Amino acid sequence: MSPVTSNAGSTREPVGPLPPFDPGLAAVATAYEDQLAQFVEVFRADGVAAAVAAMREGAAAGLEPVGDLSRNGALAVSEHVVPGPPGAPDVALLVCLPTRARAPYGAVYRIHGGGMIGGDRYLNMPLYAGIAEELGLAVVSVEYRLAPEHPHPAPVEDCYAGLAWTVANAAGLGIDPERIVVMGESAGANLAAATALLARDRGEPALFGQVLLGPMLDDRDGTCSARQMAGTGLGDTGVIELCWTAFLGAARGGPEVSPYAAPARAAELSGLPPTFIDAGSAEIFRDEAVEYARRIWRAGGSAELHVWPGGFHSFHIIAPQAPLSRAANQASVSWLRRLFAV
Repeated sequence: MSPVTSNAGSTREPVGPLPPFDPGLAAVATAYEDQLAQFVEVFRADGVAAAVAAMREGAAAGLEPVGDLSRNGALAVSEHVVPGPPGAPDVALLVCLPTRARAPYGAVYRIHGGGMIGGDRYLNMPLYAGIAEELGLAVVSVEYRLAPEHPHPAPVEDCYAGLAWTVANAAGLGIDPERIVVMGESAGANLAAATALLARDRGEPALFGQVLLGPMLDDRDGTCSARQMAGTGLGDTGVIELCWTAFLGAARGGPEVSPYAAPARAAELSGLPPTFIDAGSAEIFRDEAVEYARRIWRAGGSAELHVWPGGFHSFHIIAPQAPLSRAANQASVSWLRRLFAV
């Protein structure tokens, strides 16, 4: 398959206001907006490096201890350091294997979010450990190099290298190499989609599926939802401009961006595995998520799409107990259950 980029993704029709937030999420959305707005101010005043440092410091201060990922012995948790891309550092993997399921089991190869500029293999892992226990699946969480210190293609090549190792060592882990799904949220969904494109275009490995939660797919930020979000502070164009600029530098929005950096740039989307995509109706990535699903259908592929009314970006992680968040999390788990027939 050719990596030639697509020109789709920009529209300039008049748009109305941002759709309203779900009542169960409105208060959380306001607090989240205030937090993100301060990083945009730093970005505008002092540049990418200062804003990234501030975001990482803020994220570190707000992190809670991961706790026991074994879920009282339901999972066997191990750490692995595996070969990275040629000429690059090794890649760290966090592996959770179900102890109450019969091998070989299916696996979720999980790629964390964080705007390409933050996060690690432990970020939000309790959510994925719960999926592993409930469905009897393995979860492999990869830690990739971060921008701006390591711009494209370092993050996606790290993810691909970790996936290749997982497939090559599947038998020793008890994983079925033919039943591996790539999954990520936000920037992690970007990298999951990009890894799936790389696997398709390089001819291996064959993936069983991909799950893209609130995916960050298009560096051009020209969609209706991007324009509706402008100036809101809630994962708006200022925050996303910061992340894309850190990841792509001056190339952001230009004609030479690779589809392995911004999967919406892919010329066509045939040959991809079954796909689950979701987004909130009140988030910047809504329309690029919808467009990605539409283009998979147009290419003859399988995609399940959910747009959650009143959801903001990453609402299902930031407010997991809200009714809409529970519905969203249950939908992706249900899709995985059907795909793996467990």
